[in-house]
Amino acid sequence: MSDFRVTDAAVGVVLDALADEGTTDALGLWVEVAGNDGTSFMYDVYFQELAQVDSEDLRLRFGELSVVIPRDSISRLAGATLEVGADGELAITNPNTPTPEATDLPDLGPEALANDLALRVNAILEEQVNPAIAAHGGYAELVGVVEERAYVLMGGGCQGCGLAAMTLSQGIATAIQDAVPEIIDVVDVTNHAAGNNPYYQPAKK
Repeated sequence: MSDFRVTDAAVGVVLDALADEGTTDALGLWVEVAGNDGTSFMYDVYFQELAQVDSEDLRLRFGELSVVIPRDSISRLAGATLEVGADGELAITNPNTPTPEATDLPDLGPEALANDLALRVNAILEEQVNPAIAAHGGYAELVGVVEERAYVLMGGGCQGCGLAAMTLSQGIATAIQDAVPEIIDVVDVTNHAAGNNPYYQPAKK
């Protein structure tokens, strides 16, 4: 993943900090995803001995600086940039976002995404639904199909949106059931309360 970048200014800040540690050869800068707040990733950035690099970790070189991205964080940091923010502190700009948290999921085995119905539903999401809702910054992701029910996650602008239920019932579900009539129900398993959309209002009980 050569598209992870470190700006020259950030390299300078890190090398200065390494010099304060008394060595620049034995230590590298680890950058990893530590979790998320529902809409964006949180990070750990720290020095560690380069001898600790695992064979599946990604090691990059920026001038005199070695940067290591642990294997579990590689895909989630694709295209990201480590830079110096306006406050002079290191900051990460990342085009990737977490997969929305799901709730009320049934027990799904690997066959839930590999069966014929799931493959047909996924094709509809990719070819029809996502191009349509991308204009609003949203997307829909198939979690699986079990007993003719399709379980869908809604992300981006759709997570936490007050119109999510309408998008599901009048858009996503209609498109899926028109193309795959065997599907008897389309279930939204997104945790919309974890979204960052100001228009979301929790359902009244």
